[in-house]
Amino acid sequence: EVQLVESGGGSVPDGGSLRLACTASKYFYTTFRLAWFRQAPGKDREGVAVLDNDGTATYSDSAKGRFTISKDGDKNTLYLDMTDLTPGDSAVYICAAGPMAVLSQAAFWYWGQGTQVTVDS
Repeated sequence: EVQLVESGGGSVPDGGSLRLACTASKYFYTTFRLAWFRQAPGKDREGVAVLDNDGTATYSDSAKGRFTISKDGDKNTLYLDMTDLTPGDSAVYICAAGPMAVLSQAAFWYWGQGTQVTVDS
């Protein structure tokens, strides 16, 4: 069974930091590209960051300079380190796996359930 399980969400103050984690089978880390998306209430799902298998990372404009995507193959875990958070970053953050390292929903086949991030103003 395909599973992507996110953790690490919560409430933080404006300007705070948070680390999200996504665990999955080792198969995913050798086969697919991994990414973080987010979805706020009433808004479309948007790509945040994607990590190619060669370690190349691509970020959305809103994430550049503040977020860092990384993974640990020994732990089968994808991370998203977020700093300088603002209320505009509040959303459900969702881990995804797919064949292409692009920030497009169409490029991802498997999705986690998401973890809520709330940034208090």
